Amino acid sequence: MSRTTDRRGGRDGSPRVVVVDDSPFMRGLIGDLLSDAGVAVVGEAGDGEEALSVVAETRPDVVTMDVEMPGMGGLEAVERLMEETPTPVLMLSAHTDEGAEVTFEALDRGAVDFFAKPGGEVSTGVSRESERLVEAVRSVADADLDAATRERDDPSAAASRSSESGGDAGAGAADVDGPLTVVIAASTGGPNAVERVLSALPMADCRVVVVQHMPEAFTSRFADRLDAASAYDVREASDGARIGAGEAIVARGGSHTRIDSYRAGRLRIRLDEDDDSHTVTPAADVTMRSAAEVIDDPLVGVVLTGMGSDAAEGIRAMADAGARTLAQSEDTCVIYGMPKRAVETGGVDAVYDLDDVAGAIVGGEA
Repeated sequence: MSRTTDRRGGRDGSPRVVVVDDSPFMRGLIGDLLSDAGVAVVGEAGDGEEALSVVAETRPDVVTMDVEMPGMGGLEAVERLMEETPTPVLMLSAHTDEGAEVTFEALDRGAVDFFAKPGGEVSTGVSRESERLVEAVRSVADADLDAATRERDDPSAAASRSSESGGDAGAGAADVDGPLTVVIAASTGGPNAVERVLSALPMADCRVVVVQHMPEAFTSRFADRLDAASAYDVREASDGARIGAGEAIVARGGSHTRIDSYRAGRLRIRLDEDDDSHTVTPAADVTMRSAAEVIDDPLVGVVLTGMGSDAAEGIRAMADAGARTLAQSEDTCVIYGMPKRAVETGGVDAVYDLDDVAGAIVGGEA
């Protein structure tokens, strides 16, 4: 096997990719799917050790990294890559609970995003979802690795900023002007960003709905992570769930989360699996529009890092309903796509660096 090659050269301006997988068949399949879409595959590797060498030689824009490989696996390879030749990494993860666990560890070690393999295997399933794979590669190639690194390497910053603005997630409480509902939207780079915000959010008369673009097998594990990292009681959304003060939910992958009703400071959640009019599921637009329609107490909409335009219509609807609306700053976004589109609607009151978002949510300033 040739470790470095331009035999699948892409169109001008397309990302240059190294494909890492212990299976020659899978390397060929993934490479062909990418090259057919005009993405240049400039190298291949069968394990983590070889990947480090190939990446150092080819200097690609993005690496697709399998998790389970003989010798040096994907987790160690990501960590070493960030130390030796920092390069945006897209993890290829099994669509299982175990796959979710190792994927979040990979994100902690420096991976930018992940692609969930249908059925736990990359085979005909990936072929069926080739457009999604190509979009993920292009998205990761555009990532601001410096922003991602700052999030990972300075975990104390959010808590410090929150303390300066009146509280922290681990102690005390914040006064808010009446029962407060917060809807947070995020995509690429979002798992770490959302965790950073929630871990710094002071306990208050506040209920939080998180819409993170993520498949169904991953959202439950993500909720568990947020629950452990924050003062809020966080769980995955379920149909008919009721959310009160000090509680948060994560929209379930594979369905849309709607706020069905609001009474006496409690939200009632409805899951909608029949709405296929959106390109992403869950869609923040769905949740934000429903919040704007039914909540008459203080309401805040937040758009964090991510690719695409989801949340733009939703944040506009929230603003029109009188909500305060915030977006993450370009300098602190891994991907400045969703916040940019939100700002362009004219529906965003203020833009904040990531570590200032939690204070702005409860501080009432915009």
